[in-house]
Amino acid sequence: MKIKRIEHIAIACTAMHKTMAMFENAFGLKMEYEEDLPSAKLSMYPVGETYIEFLEGKTEEFGIRQWVREKGDSIFHICFEVEDIDAALDELRAKGVKLLDETPKAGHGGSRIAFINPESTGNILIELAEMPAGH
Repeated sequence: MKIKRIEHIAIACTAMHKTMAMFENAFGLKMEYEEDLPSAKLSMYPVGETYIEFLEGKTEEFGIRQWVREKGDSIFHICFEVEDIDAALDELRAKGVKLLDETPKAGHGGSRIAFINPESTGNILIELAEMPAGH
């Protein structure tokens, strides 16, 4: 599998606007875009070729709200951009890695994403993302 870069580091938030304001004021970060997904709101802030993603759960789906209840506002997952997500998932399956998503689903910015089961990654939630052409 070819990992191209760390695409983003996601931070789960109780009140996303407060966390965003702190990062904007303290570090001078500028938001590139926002998305309102069925289970979460997200904002993406570029830092070099990587993003900081702020997530606020809207439903119990995907576990953001539960995460924040248990751990507070904190790093939620790391996302690796891969060249070919289908091949990456096949390779991980062949290596015995447990997946949360057996097939890719729609993700941020038109990407195709899948999550790896933290049981296989030392209790770290890892997302894989294949970005759309031209991204």
